[in-house]
Amino acid sequence: MVRIEPLKDIEGVYRVQGLKPARIATRNLTPGRQVYGEKLIVYGEAEYRVWDPYRSKLSAAILKGLNKLPIGRGCRILYLGAATGTTSSHVSDIVGEEGVVYCVEFSARALRELVMNVARYRRNMIPILTDARLPEGYRFIVDEVDAIYCDIAQPEQARVLADNAEFYLREGGFTLLAVKARSIDVKKTPKEIYEREVSILKERGFKIRNIINIEPYHKDHVMVYAIYRP
Repeated sequence: MVRIEPLKDIEGVYRVQGLKPARIATRNLTPGRQVYGEKLIVYGEAEYRVWDPYRSKLSAAILKGLNKLPIGRGCRILYLGAATGTTSSHVSDIVGEEGVVYCVEFSARALRELVMNVARYRRNMIPILTDARLPEGYRFIVDEVDAIYCDIAQPEQARVLADNAEFYLREGGFTLLAVKARSIDVKKTPKEIYEREVSILKERGFKIRNIINIEPYHKDHVMVYAIYRP
């Protein structure tokens, strides 16, 4: 029998007891609607969306040990690299209608899918078609945020995150950076790349709280959790 139990230290994320392998879920903000074919579970008076770690790096990081995260209802999140909405929709579930997810995406095709399949049904998601490398370009849309989630296929991932933090992240806010080693430099080892990206964050005023290798869900990836104290 499947049971849904809240995680102790991450508000809005639930452990799905009775599924193997281990899975987590979020409470569906739009009951009856799927985003990427995920399993829907009705438990008690609510519906939950199973969060696939092979499709979402944040889900993988939580399953691999990212067990404390100051995110929850009402939070304001700047999401860099929102793509078609797989992970950003779960973040939308977590922050609820009182929160907001600013969804920055460079690909017009991906953003169109995000708008048509996800954001049009979720009032807390604000799609923004732009380049995350130019954060000054969306100052008229984005207010100060509590957190930045960065998942972009760019050679300078840490720098892009830090540049956005200077514009939008409140002091003491947190960041999550999904470092994709093969998007940065195929000639260096993943370990060298992870160390370089972390050192950039430290130089820009971030305090590193956790670095989690998210294999086998995502090859040559780590999730870096940091607090911003410039």
